[in-house]
Amino acid sequence: MTAAEREPQQEPGPEQAGGVPVPERGAWLRRGISRDGGPLLEDGDDRVVWLQAGPYYADSRGFAGTTSFDGTQVRFHHLTGEPGEDTGTFRWDGPNLVERGTNTDGSTFLEIWTPLPGADGNTHSWSGPDHHVVRVGRHVVHVDSRAGTYWRL
Repeated sequence: MTAAEREPQQEPGPEQAGGVPVPERGAWLRRGISRDGGPLLEDGDDRVVWLQAGPYYADSRGFAGTTSFDGTQVRFHHLTGEPGEDTGTFRWDGPNLVERGTNTDGSTFLEIWTPLPGADGNTHSWSGPDHHVVRVGRHVVHVDSRAGTYWRL
């Protein structure tokens, strides 16, 4: 992480309000998070993985669904697992994605996502009455009403 990313982050001003869409395909490991403008905390042994396969995503924290992009912001519509909807903007920082967002409860966050190796190959998304599974290359995230689970094949 850069020194600037380790410092407390301010909310984006009007000049930073625009963002890029999430890649249509990707396997991402969260490197750190800042909540409500606090310091960026590295995840350490906590592995948070986000997989994106077309409009479908799954997050190992226990939510999955679809994404949409309005030209400025990305919305993560939670359809399985933890209820809610996150809204954020993304920007590239080298190979990493930097996400600034707002949760349903109004709290804010900044997350740094780095690409996982092994994301080439098959990409699929499956869902059922109480589960959603996304596979991107060697990475799989399964989400149901109880939890999210990550596997590397």
